[in-house]
Amino acid sequence: MTENITYKDAGVDIDTANEFVERIKASIKTTARKEVVAGIGGFGGLFRLNTVDLKNPVLVSSTDGVGTKLRIAQMLEKHDTIGIDLVAMSVNDVVVQGAEPLFFLDYLATGKIELEKSVSIVEGITEGCRQAGCTLLGGETAEMPGFYQAGEYDLAGFCVGVVESEKLITGSTISVNDRIIGLASTGLHSNGFSLARKVLLEKGKLGINDKVTGLEKNVGLEMLEPTKIYVKPLLNLFKNFNIKGLVHITGGGFYENIPRIIPQACRAIIKKGSWDIPPIFRVIQDMGNVEEKEMFRVFNMGIGMMIVVAEKESQEVLERLEVLGEKAYPIGFVEKKEEDQERVCFSEN
Repeated sequence: MTENITYKDAGVDIDTANEFVERIKASIKTTARKEVVAGIGGFGGLFRLNTVDLKNPVLVSSTDGVGTKLRIAQMLEKHDTIGIDLVAMSVNDVVVQGAEPLFFLDYLATGKIELEKSVSIVEGITEGCRQAGCTLLGGETAEMPGFYQAGEYDLAGFCVGVVESEKLITGSTISVNDRIIGLASTGLHSNGFSLARKVLLEKGKLGINDKVTGLEKNVGLEMLEPTKIYVKPLLNLFKNFNIKGLVHITGGGFYENIPRIIPQACRAIIKKGSWDIPPIFRVIQDMGNVEEKEMFRVFNMGIGMMIVVAEKESQEVLERLEVLGEKAYPIGFVEKKEEDQERVCFSEN
């Protein structure tokens, strides 16, 4: 008699997938907003927009992943914070345009659903959503045997936010003498990991659990420190200040990200030494003999978000951020750009 072959025999366990969904429901409910009509369980998440009190709402969307930082989580077998990174990369991009993140969707792909690991990943995502004030409205978990190696998985995230049309932050009003305020990062965030891994793990031949002079934690935990979510302090600023521009410092560092918001006729002057650079960046620079310009072109170097405001408001903004518990630094200003000048320049004083 021919043996019956099941989906489980092919490597996909529907029962485990169903158990996984049941396990994460309680955590997902902690992210719910009043606008949610229906979340996980249906074919699509439902979100009621007519309760958003805006006259001319504009939806702002973003999608991103975590990149090769995933490899560090997998090497350490620590999966409870990588979901925060996933949420952070999208919600930080949404809020820089003046929008409040409303809901988030996730995609988790793996060769085999390992229940405890998968639950841990999603609990990190729900923590990120709580920090951002958005709801985890739905997601997809794809079990793909033969496509991913044992223990491997990949993540993608999608965020939708909303802003009043007239309050969109585009950078168009940025002008000469405006001030640039930097918000501290928590470390590498989720960018530059291909270079960081090459320097620390390949060239430096460090083990993931090795200690390095100058770092408080072992190499792996320093690299895995979750990305800072800036949504709530920025939404607070929007209420009382004219925020002219915001820059999320991600892949491309200072040189690629700042010009995305500064008008063509202007350039940003960044004052070296005006903020504390976390030790992890110094370790990478020294161990890899990486040029300083390359460091600022790849990494956030301790500044995860930049705020551009008029000079007359800059001190009040700094004071508000201090009250909110944020590490904020006056790191630069905007000046007129001459034809042959770079869009971003570093000043020694």
